[in-house]
Amino acid sequence: MISLTLAEIASIVGGTVHDGDGATVVTGSVEFDSRKLTPGGLFVALPGEKVDGHDFAAKAIESGAAGVLAARPVGVPAVVVPPLPPGQAHERSVALTGDIDGSGAAVLAGLAKLARYVVRELSAKGLTVVGVTGSSGKTSTKDLIAQLLEPLGPTVAPPGSFNNELGHPWTALRADESTRHLVLEMSARGVGHIADLARTAPPRIGVVLNVGSAHVSEFGSREAIAQAKGELVEALPEDGVAVLNRDDPLVSAMESRTKARVVGVGEHPDAEVRAENIALDEQARPSFRLVTAQGSAEVKLQLHGEHHVGNALSAAAVALELGSTVDEIATRLSTVERRSARRMEVTTRADGVTILNDSYNANPESMRAALKALASMSRGKRSWAVLGEMGELGADSVSAHDEIGRLAVRLNIGKLVVVGEGAAPMHQGASHEGSWGEESVLVPDTDAAIALLREQLEPGDVVLVKASNFAQLWRVANALLEDGVA
Repeated sequence: MISLTLAEIASIVGGTVHDGDGATVVTGSVEFDSRKLTPGGLFVALPGEKVDGHDFAAKAIESGAAGVLAARPVGVPAVVVPPLPPGQAHERSVALTGDIDGSGAAVLAGLAKLARYVVRELSAKGLTVVGVTGSSGKTSTKDLIAQLLEPLGPTVAPPGSFNNELGHPWTALRADESTRHLVLEMSARGVGHIADLARTAPPRIGVVLNVGSAHVSEFGSREAIAQAKGELVEALPEDGVAVLNRDDPLVSAMESRTKARVVGVGEHPDAEVRAENIALDEQARPSFRLVTAQGSAEVKLQLHGEHHVGNALSAAAVALELGSTVDEIATRLSTVERRSARRMEVTTRADGVTILNDSYNANPESMRAALKALASMSRGKRSWAVLGEMGELGADSVSAHDEIGRLAVRLNIGKLVVVGEGAAPMHQGASHEGSWGEESVLVPDTDAAIALLREQLEPGDVVLVKASNFAQLWRVANALLEDGVA
């Protein structure tokens, strides 16, 4: 963050300084975890479901923090934010489980105001903010963009999927005077959320990947999801750039909602940044020809799954806008690595069993992409799809799970292990699609899945593990990986 006094921070967030000198300067990081504070940092005291950050305020100061951002006086130097009007408390707390009492919401609002000020100051000095949204692929694309921009100048991006009302301003406040690019992942659970995040850190480049069925239970329809995702392009300035997926009609239609210049990406012939001649190797790693108005070049990704082609095109479009050449982009795309855990994380054990750990999250679109990658990687080998529930699908949940089970049969997956009653329609769909018998099995929980796999896995098998995060199928992947080390 840029250096600011506590008095300046109080003025920015509309708060007051308590128990300290307003002239004290914050020079370190802004953290909500007191264990991660650097000397001169600002501790953000958030009340949560299990602990209240206000109880750690004194410890934070003892550890070298310059001050605390808090909802109430804490007996040490602090900027105390004003309470929010009652109607705003729950809306501002959507990111924090268990925190709907308004005090945490007020601190979040203050954090957003501080981030907005810092980003505005840095943008005037040359910082470019890139926002990324979509129903799936946000984290992988954010990681790709960051890796393409890093050679062009200091770049800040969030770890993992830190993309909500807490992670968004926290990431923005990692930027300082040396930062040239701020890459932000933007999530939404309702209309207005992305617009709010865009006000916190106004983007100049916005990337919309796709409109799928993730969170459809909260939005009501894919059209409502498109309405929310399009808030990103509506927030762009006239001299900004909207990167839109031409292969998704709901995304392509967002062109009419922005005053920014539009760059289309995809396999569509109208896409300005296009992929041609896509092919997959034996590890489902895609290669393609990157075609742009500035020239073309061959790309061979080290990531697994054809779905990464679209992510790479979006990243390439951003890098082109910020000064990279086509050849530089192709070279960098051919060397980029997976940075976020449990997203098509491929590991081969000593006995030859290959595990595709994609257990961080799941929706019908990402599930289909992962199954196709599994089918490609397991040619000539026995394949296993260990799948759990996809959450927040609303009335479409049964049909969506049923369809995934049927797809596993059509892709000739060797064995389907469905984990938990919430995912049972996958097993039913697979059983109805073909003449499957023991090829599909429903188990009650992760322990049962682990036991089954330990009994039946053979050297050379390829195993996909995927579900929404709450299903905790990462436990299955971890157990299989630990078995390989033993």
